[in-house]
Amino acid sequence: MPEFTPLPQPLNAKGNPRLVGVEIELGGLDEARVARICADTLGGTAKQGDGPFWTITDSEIGDVEIYLDVFLRNAQQSKLRDLALDIGREVIPVEIVTEPLDHAGLCRLDDLRAALRAAGGLGSGAGWFFGFGLHLNIEIASAADADIVHPLLAYALIEDWIRTANPIDDARRVLPFTDPYPTDFVRALIAAGPGASRDQVTGIYLEHTPSRNRGLDMLPIFAHFDPGRIAAAISDKTSARPTFHFRLPDCRIDEADWSIADEWNRWLLVERVAQDADLLAELSRAWDDDHGVLTLSRKSWAARCGSILKAAGLDGISA
Repeated sequence: MPEFTPLPQPLNAKGNPRLVGVEIELGGLDEARVARICADTLGGTAKQGDGPFWTITDSEIGDVEIYLDVFLRNAQQSKLRDLALDIGREVIPVEIVTEPLDHAGLCRLDDLRAALRAAGGLGSGAGWFFGFGLHLNIEIASAADADIVHPLLAYALIEDWIRTANPIDDARRVLPFTDPYPTDFVRALIAAGPGASRDQVTGIYLEHTPSRNRGLDMLPIFAHFDPGRIAAAISDKTSARPTFHFRLPDCRIDEADWSIADEWNRWLLVERVAQDADLLAELSRAWDDDHGVLTLSRKSWAARCGSILKAAGLDGISA
């Protein structure tokens, strides 16, 4: 069974396990078949709602939603909407959205992943236009500034290496949904430092990257704490919640050696870097030195970052 290693800070401010909501996009199976497989694997009752939208109630991991492309989910049911869904089924993913899960829930969800693969589920690499993703919504450790700023800084510093060490699918790379952070944003974040306040970092984020379409989307966290500020700055709908919305990973459900735990381990690495003040400082100094005034390529920093992580014993994605 794939291993979901506990986070460095496994408990939240109330002393409870930090929970993780998961979103899985896949092809090859229609939503009704996915719902049946989910109920067969995890128990519960599959109920069809409006057209292609299903809910599994009372499963072993709570309620699970299953539907086609989210932007059509809230559209009023009509022949035109259903026609658009039918035409787009070849490229529109089926989405599986869980409640926040504990460690046992993540393991059972990976059992569902295996069942969907066995049934013919397809992932990012199975089609040129697929670009399916796996999103992790990891509960923050606390509302303290450091527990929000440090993971963000860690991710920003090692993002180029993460993308190089385990590249995402070409279809997702050319689409704008998981763009890397702009260099100017990382530079400003480093200048603010690990001691920056959440309020200060929110301002930096809104100035340099006011978008949901990042490998790590911080807007749900910022909207949780300051909804008016985010609503005034962002036209895209933002679901406020105290979670890191890690959008980068592919869904490679049809690949025999892939599991949800693989992507969990990428985030685990981010939090391990965030917990090491000396490593954050070293990476920050090296990033500034490597980039200078003008950045022409991210490749040199990815390699240098990898060397620093290797020296710290953290160069493996699953380290």
